[in-house]
Formats: sequence, structure tokens, C-alpha cells
Amino acid sequence: HLLLFLLFVGPFNCFASYSRATELFYSLNEGLPAGVLIGSLARDLRLPTAGGQRPAASQPPLSFTLASHGLGGQYVHLDNRSGELHTSAVEIDREALCVESSGATVFEGAAVVSSSSPSSESCLLLLDVLVLPQEYFRLVKVKIAIRDVNDNAPRFPVPHIHLSVPENAPVNTRLAIEHPALDPDVGTNGVQTYRLRDNYGVFTLDVEENESGERTPYLIVMGPLDRETREEYVTVIIAEDGGIPPLMGSATLTIGISDINDNCPQFSDSQLNVTLYGNSSLGTHVTTVHAVDMDLGSNAQITYSYSQKVPQPSRDLFHLDESTGTISLSNKVDGDAPRLHRLIILGNGPGCIPAVITVLVTIIKVMMRPPEIVPRFIANEAQGVVYLKELEPINTPIAFFTIKDPDEKYKVNCYLDGDGPFRLSPYKPYNNEYLLETTKPLDYETQQLYEISVVAWNSEGFHVNKIIKVQVLDDNDNSPVFSQQLIELSIEENNIPNAFLTKLHATDADSGERGQVSYFLGPDAPSYFSLDKTTGVLTVSTQLDREEKEKYRYTVKAVDSGFPPRESIATVTITVLDKNDNSPRFINKDFSFFVPENFPGFGEIGVISVTDADAGQNGWVALSVLNGSDIFVIDTGKGILRAKVSLDREQQSSYVLWIEAVDGGDPALSSTAKITILLLDINDNPPLVLFPQSNMSYLLVLPSTLPGSPITEVYAVDKDTGMNAVIAYSIIGRRGPRPESFRIDPKTGNITLEESLMQNDYGLYRLLVKVSDHGYPEPLHSTVMVNLFVNDTVSNESYIESLLRKEPDISIEEKQPQISIEPTHKKMESASCMPTLVALSIISLGSIALVTGMGIYICLRKGKNHHRADENLEVQIPLNGRINLHISEKKPMEISNI
Repeated sequence: HLLLFLLFVGPFNCFASYSRATELFYSLNEGLPAGVLIGSLARDLRLPTAGGQRPAASQPPLSFTLASHGLGGQYVHLDNRSGELHTSAVEIDREALCVESSGATVFEGAAVVSSSSPSSESCLLLLDVLVLPQEYFRLVKVKIAIRDVNDNAPRFPVPHIHLSVPENAPVNTRLAIEHPALDPDVGTNGVQTYRLRDNYGVFTLDVEENESGERTPYLIVMGPLDRETREEYVTVIIAEDGGIPPLMGSATLTIGISDINDNCPQFSDSQLNVTLYGNSSLGTHVTTVHAVDMDLGSNAQITYSYSQKVPQPSRDLFHLDESTGTISLSNKVDGDAPRLHRLIILGNGPGCIPAVITVLVTIIKVMMRPPEIVPRFIANEAQGVVYLKELEPINTPIAFFTIKDPDEKYKVNCYLDGDGPFRLSPYKPYNNEYLLETTKPLDYETQQLYEISVVAWNSEGFHVNKIIKVQVLDDNDNSPVFSQQLIELSIEENNIPNAFLTKLHATDADSGERGQVSYFLGPDAPSYFSLDKTTGVLTVSTQLDREEKEKYRYTVKAVDSGFPPRESIATVTITVLDKNDNSPRFINKDFSFFVPENFPGFGEIGVISVTDADAGQNGWVALSVLNGSDIFVIDTGKGILRAKVSLDREQQSSYVLWIEAVDGGDPALSSTAKITILLLDINDNPPLVLFPQSNMSYLLVLPSTLPGSPITEVYAVDKDTGMNAVIAYSIIGRRGPRPESFRIDPKTGNITLEESLMQNDYGLYRLLVKVSDHGYPEPLHSTVMVNLFVNDTVSNESYIESLLRKEPDISIEEKQPQISIEPTHKKMESASCMPTLVALSIISLGSIALVTGMGIYICLRKGKNHHRADENLEVQIPLNGRINLHISEKKPMEISNI
């Protein structure tokens, strides 16, 4: 919407002024799109092309040309004919184009001027335009003022601003923030105000503007500050410009409260009471005084000193450490010394009134001297600390102790005070000699330091003690311990190289270098696993393939840095999780199945074998038929292909299916395979007789037809294939005056005349033709009646048709046609000759019977010739069987000898 607004209003916001001195002034906003009209030079210069004026026909047209295509020329487009000045595709950015200064930079006749007069908002784009031809020639100075828009948000030069305020700063203290926000925009679009997100009730902001128009934020203290209560305030300073809508920028403002010496030392108590035995040794600790100053640094330094009221004898007897406030016995207590000492101690701070505490020391006079303990160390000792190795054996001697009575008149006893595996026992045969030794091995990991006391007391009840510290030295007696002995991991296959597996962690109870653990792979680890020696990070450098290997098991070692080093072993097992990265795979790209036709519905045609290398749901495969799903179905679980209906080869001999296998992954992967189903022929179709078309049709045969001439043919087809479609023709029944006069070719079905027709051969011949295939296991056949009418003409068709309508009784000959079917198998050629002899014998007997029958037939026929004129042509001959003849249209047919 803003773009449409600028496009519409832009031209009207471009103000032009001109003079005969050929200087024009325009102004426009920065950031306008290409094509916005800045102004029309021809109109504003009142040239002939403006306002409807036209130059004379003899004068050339006006042309406008930029004198130079410098920096300014790339931001505008000048129409050479009309003189209209538009914005170009290069967007004008005022902040990039004009740097605030008082000068101008000229680029080949085009200049960009940034001026501070009358305000620092002026940014001019200067163009020199030549107007031609000579009659109107002039050099036009075009000044374009670029107006600022609020397209830049305030921005602080640093993200974190630190400011320090003394805690004694009075209310209304102003502190300048040294890093004000910057905004490339000018005027009201520049930075106008500052504010704090959280002022904590003690701060606010003010803005001061200098003569050049720069605005500086000031932090104003609005309430009392106390560093001892809070030493730091963290808030966010926000700068906001005056644009509509306003833009903002922010930075973190940390206000630190600096300390001043506004606190003095203070003692928690005003008086301490201390008791000291008169026989105490030099350096005995009496007590320690401690004062506290809430300030920091040098403001909190405290020194301790005696008050002038403390007498000199007390000063000489007790030493006061001016830094720590520790009071110790500095001289031997004299019997004449006072029994009560009043020590007034001052806690001094810089610029402060000293704090005062009184220490009352009461000295108890002792009439006898206590026993003395004199140690002689056997083990290594330094400054009262004995050092023992943790692997030292039992009864390791530590020190001898000699117990003395200074007065030599009291019995002195000695015992050991404190916990630990130590024993203090008299050392025989010497008196007052005691041996300190261990009672069991020391363990550094259990306890590193023991503090025990050797106590001596006399019969009068006075006692002294000698504190002994025993430091146990560590030895490399512990092996590293893994947090888990069996580390079970899992990672998805196809991982990125150098994938993180886990971070091993083992601890060593030993100290120092002896407890530093390094990690190593065992010798059984594959080379593509890496273990960082220091951090224990276990990674794999290559992609793992679950189908290649699903489980990894190897050992890792943790070794310490002791001498000799100790180690422990853990086992890492890695299970590679499956991803659906393998498509289902058929064992063959193409499957072929041979199925006999008329196969029962939902019978098993074949098994489609498919595998998926993935595991679980990713390896579950569903099969479906992409085409032909209305006929075929597939068992998803077993991959068995079935047909819903019985298949008929004569309707379709083969089927091509596409089977899709889809796995159970997400997303799922799939593959397809081609299935070819070939139907094997079954002899389920008998031969179909196409000619003659009806059992009621007949054919006229002229008596003059020559023997051997073709009379007609029987034509049949079989929808089956192969041997099931090989057809043989035979005459299985005859009726007529001399029915043997016609024969049929068993292969072609051609019916020919065998003998010449005589005068007495006239009449109707009816031949029952059997058309049989060679199907297995049972040949199928059809029959057709071939009707032949031997006569010169057809004089009475209705009579012939009446004869045809009567169902004839015809003796059926069960003689199979003899057809040689190629190719002949070699097995038949190599057969024995015995069956041939038998066949020849049967044929001979048949020939004899046939000749005999023919003779009888001729005699009977001659005996009845004189009745032929009065009888119908129909002859009743009893049949051994009966045949149903299909009645169709009756078409008498007539042929001539061919």
C-alpha cells in the first residue's frame, strides 16, 4: 500500500522552480521505486513541447541529454524526447548517498551535496542537462533535494554500557552516558528520547542537545545509594526516534556503585575474658580480636593497637599483632607479675574513630612445673607433620617420646588421645620412653590426615599434650573403575561421520597423577571407532549399516598414570538401529507363470517372493496388484497370486500384471515387478462348423460331373490351440442311391466325386460329416449334414425341402480319420512293425467286407429300379444310432464342376 501511495502521490510531491537562468529545483523522498515522476523539464522550462505548443515543422524536435552519467545520473532516468525525469531502478538511499558535511563532491558533472544550512537535513542531487537543438540550447542546472524517511532504527555503538556512580552521589547528580545511540536518519527521524526499562526507583534519564543538534543522554540519581546494600544495577537503555511509527534500539546498561569510606571498623563484643596459666610457655596463644569494616579495598583495611591506657608491663608481657589482632605470650610470667591484666585494644580504619574492645587476662599462679614431652621422630617429619605412605606395613614406628618431670618428684603417666590406627606403648627396658606406631595399614582413600595427641600428666593432676599430625601419602593402589562394566549403546544406521556415541567415565580413588585416567580401545574394536584418550568421548568415523552388521561388541580400557600403571576393562555393545533405507526387493524382476485355462477361481497361480533387508516394521512388506485388480488378488502375507474367476484362454491368452511391494517404513519405500501369466490351452472347445451353415441346405450336383471333381467342402474352426485345434474330417453316415460315390478329405474337408454318376444314381444324398479335433485327453467333435441332390435341374424345391425336414436314419460309422500330423515324432518312426501288420490285416478284412456289401447293395438296387418312378427320393435306412441335427436356414445351393 505504501508503494502504491508513493507512486500516486510522488509526482505531486515534486516541486519545481525555474528561472530564465535555467536552474530547476525538485525534491522527493528517498527509497522510491523506479518510474516515479520527478519533474518535466520541458514543461517547467516552458519550452514549445510543453502546454500544447509544438515546434515548427521545419525545426528539429527538442532533445534532453544528461551532460554526464556520473554518480547522480545512475539514480534518475531522463526521457530524451519529453524531458520527463523519473527515478531509475537504483534506489536512492539518503544515508548512503549523503554524508553530513558542509561541502560537496562532484562526479563528472553530477554532484551530491550535503549541507548544514539551514539545517543538517539538506541532501542535494545535482544534474547538468543539455537542451538541444541550437535554437533552444541551454545548460540546465537541476537540483534534487532528497528528503529523509524513517528507515533506520537507532543503534548503540556498543551492546553493553558500563557507568560508575559513587555511593555518596547526591540526589539529582547527572552523569553523561558516553555511548549515545546513533541514527543515520535526520531531523525528527533521528534519536529523540531515551528511557530505562527498569529505573529501580533511584534513576532516570534526561537528554541534552548541543549546538550541532546532537542529543546526549544523562543518568540522573533520584534517590540515595548504598554500596553495602546493593553494589550494581543492571537495566536496559532504550533509544527512540521521532518517526511515525517510531523505531527503537537498546543496549544493556550496567550501573556500578563505587565504594567510599562511609563505614568504620566495629567489634562484635566490647569485652573478652581470658585465663592463662602462670607456667605457660613463650608464644602461647592468648586470644584473637577481630573487627569488621563493611567497605571495600583500602577503605576496609583495619590495624590493631594498644590504647595509651594499657601500662607498659602489660605491653611487654603480651604481644599484639597489628594486622591479625592475635595476642600471644611474649615473656615468661614472673611470680611478682600482676594476676589481672586489662588490655584495651583499638581497631583503626582510615579516617575513622577507632573501635574499642577490652581483653581481661587472668593469670593463674602455678606452684609446680608440668611434665615435659620430648619427641624424637623416626618417620619423615616437617613442622610437626609426620608423613607416612599408605602401603606401610603394620607396626610401622613413627616416633619415640621421652616423658620428663622437671621437679623429679612426681610420677608421670602417658597416653594417646585421638582416633586412628595408632598405638603408644612403653618401650622396654627403658623408663619414661614410649613408642608411637601403626596398628593397621593406612588407606589414603579413606582418610588422608590424622591428628592425635600424646598426653602426659603427673600425680598432682597437671598435664601437658603434644599434638602430632600424620599425613598419609597416596600410593597407586587403586585401579580405575568404570561407572558401568557393560556399556550398552544404540545408534541409528546411516549416521553422520564422527557421530557421538557416549562419553566413558571411570574414576580412580588415587590422587594426583595416579588418579588421572586415560581411555583406550581394546584390540577387538573395529578401526572406525575412535576413543578420545583424555575426555573418553567415543565416536564412530564412518556410517554404519544395520544390514551389514547389527551388533558390535568390543572392550575399552581405563588406565591410570601411576607407576606401574593400573587398568580396568569394560565392554561396549552397540546396537545399530534400523532405518527404512532399503526398498522391498523381488527375487526376480520378471515373473512368468503358466496356468491351464479354466483354472478354478482363487486357485494358487504362483508365489511372488519379495524381501526387505530392513527390520521390524520397516521390513514388513505389503503386496498389491496395480493393474487387473478386478481379476487378480495377492495374499500379502504369503505372496500367493490368485485369480478371482476362472480364466478362459479363448477370451484372453495372457495377462501382464504389475505388482507393487510397499514396506512399513515412514516414509514408505516401494518397488514393482512385472508378472506375466500365460494360459495353457485345454481342449474345451469342439470344432465349430462354419460351412455348410445349416443341416437343411443342399447342393445340386450335375450327373455330368467328372470323377475326382470337388463337389463342396466342410469348413470348421477350433478356438483351441495346438493339437487341440487340429481338425480332421470324416463321413460317419451316408444315405443315397450310391452313397459311396462321394469321399471327404480328412485334412481339408473337401468332398469330391469318386465315381461317374449313372442314370440310376439320381436322387438325394445325405452325408453325416464328423468334424473332430485332436485334443487331449478327450477329443471333441461336431457333426454336420451335407445334402447333395444329383439331378440335371431342381424342378420341385418344395419336395426336396420336405425330404430334408424328415430326420434321417443313418448308420454311423465309427471309423477314425487318418491324418498325418506334422511334425512326426521320432518315437513313431522307430516303432515296431507288429502294429503295422495288424493294421494291414484289419484293412484287408474290411476291404473284403466292403466289396461284399457293395455287391449286395447293387443287386438290391437293380431289383427295385422299376419302382423308382413312383417313389419319393427319400429312402428309409435304419440307423444304429440317432443324431440331433440343428435346423437353421435352408438355402438350396448349386455349383458346377470346377
